[in-house]
Amino acid sequence: MIATVRDDPAVIELVDRARAGDQAAWDAIVERYAPLVWGVCRRFGLAGADAEDVGACVWLRLVERLQTIREPAALPGWLATTARRECLYLLRTRSRQVPVAGAERVLESAVGADVADVTDDAADEWLLAQERQIALREAFARLSERCQRLLSMLFADPPASYAQIGAELDMAVGAIGPNRQRCLAKLRASPALAALVEAGEQP
Repeated sequence: MIATVRDDPAVIELVDRARAGDQAAWDAIVERYAPLVWGVCRRFGLAGADAEDVGACVWLRLVERLQTIREPAALPGWLATTARRECLYLLRTRSRQVPVAGAERVLESAVGADVADVTDDAADEWLLAQERQIALREAFARLSERCQRLLSMLFADPPASYAQIGAELDMAVGAIGPNRQRCLAKLRASPALAALVEAGEQP
């Protein structure tokens, strides 16, 4: 099993506040982890109204179980597992609406490969990648607007030239490198990313 974040203080704080009835904390949980839920839906080939139905069920389950989740920092894994179950339930329900002779083929074609893919070590790798993206988005959002613009231009595809960056940000070309390093250092120092790095270093 691949280690995922289990001690992210930001997640623990959000769960504790949501348990205490803090609506802002609940909203933050939904905003932070909605991409994770939609990502699971995409792995099962679901989109549009189907994905929205799965998402609504996942958040309802969380409301019902929030007080009993034993490891608040394990919330991403709990959400991914719950989303997988809801996707399978929806697809199995749909298969019952087609003639019996074709029901199994419909289910297998819809989820056959994905079922195996999301229940073994590949699921752990995928979840870890999702947690990294979530942590990176959160850390990036905490940077100053100037750092956000600088890093966005540097890591665009293709990246902006130093001359373009200097002109747009009113920054000397020679200062771009040092500013880049400072912004990346702030990014790495984010509690969300620090927790992720620490989890990845555990044996």
